[in-house]
Amino acid sequence: MREMTGEERRAEDQRIRSKFLIFRSADFSYLDNAATTQKPECVLQAVNNYYRTQNANPLRGLYKLSIAATDAYEAAREEVRSFLNARESAEILFTRNASESLNLVAYSYARSVLHEGDEILITIMEHHSNLIPWQQAALASGALVRYLEPDPNGKISEESFRAAMNPRVKIAAMHQVSNVLGCEQDIKTFARIAHEGGAVFVCDGAQSVPHRKVDVQELDVDFLAFSGHKIYGPMGIGVLYGKRELLEKMPPFLFGGEMIDYVTTERATWAELPHKFEAGTVNAGGAVGLGEALRYVKSIGMERIQERELHLTRLLMDGMRELPHVHILGSASPEDHHGIVTFTIDDVHPHDIAAIFDSHNVDVRAGHHCAQPLMKFLGTPSTTRASIGLYNTEEDVKRFLLVLSGIREEMGYGD
Repeated sequence: MREMTGEERRAEDQRIRSKFLIFRSADFSYLDNAATTQKPECVLQAVNNYYRTQNANPLRGLYKLSIAATDAYEAAREEVRSFLNARESAEILFTRNASESLNLVAYSYARSVLHEGDEILITIMEHHSNLIPWQQAALASGALVRYLEPDPNGKISEESFRAAMNPRVKIAAMHQVSNVLGCEQDIKTFARIAHEGGAVFVCDGAQSVPHRKVDVQELDVDFLAFSGHKIYGPMGIGVLYGKRELLEKMPPFLFGGEMIDYVTTERATWAELPHKFEAGTVNAGGAVGLGEALRYVKSIGMERIQERELHLTRLLMDGMRELPHVHILGSASPEDHHGIVTFTIDDVHPHDIAAIFDSHNVDVRAGHHCAQPLMKFLGTPSTTRASIGLYNTEEDVKRFLLVLSGIREEMGYGD
């Protein structure tokens, strides 16, 4: 792709940022996109339009408004299917978020297949949402959770993964992109090795789906989870992709209205996929908003989004490397960070760092980033994280670096 001129880049920045109303109301630099993203006007309008003109309980009514709500809900499901290149829309389940999606697999699938002595293979780098559910599934079944450790760049090697696989491993679960180090794992290779060993592979796509093309058929993962709010959609809507042959065998995760086929006073039978896993009144407005967010992302193009974010990540890391006492965690290469740059500053607590950034209208994240085992492995209780989205600009990076350069002085250090 041809490198854009500065004038072209600034024009593109303006076109994109103009679609996000929140940036019109205040002058601030939002660099906490790995936690959640801002919403473009088209998403706000889509949700508003649903509740203004289509609001009814989907799937339950034969009147026109309910049919319109059902059509809008299922159209959003098809948009997700297309975005992930799943084989059929029945393989797309709507949940509240990636955490609920991963819990669904851990409860509905894992607890039905795990036995004492079985193993679950994950990494020490996982977000708590892709760690605690497996711990709980292991406790309930007598299985064992085993942890893979990364190299200094945050990568899990094929050799270490292959060495850890054995006939006792029934489930392997891993992030595609780390929410702390930003590094990408070779999910396609790991899924293949897991399948060769008779295990299923679960992918946490919360940090990858918003930033790179994810094709579930190409990766051949058995399950993949992501959250709508991290890809410019509403909060409270998430996705679980699962292969039909596995979903068919799994018991429901939740019970109640709409997920049933027939009920007597003694027993019940379940609805067909995907509705078997979507008990109760669904978040139709959230699904509509997510569908619109995916259309918006596609209108810009994932390749273009990656180029924008990589350009800013390079500027960010180049500037940080010039500052004494600032230490970037993970790889030295911006290409390995997917817009996530986590760092420490000598003698300054991450909470103080974040507070100083906030006083200068720059939003960053401080803490353990829901990855405490990784923090322990890295030898630090907490860090600060800047994360980039498609609407960030060179001005955001410049402001970040200017504030960063003065933090130790504001804390009373002379250098």
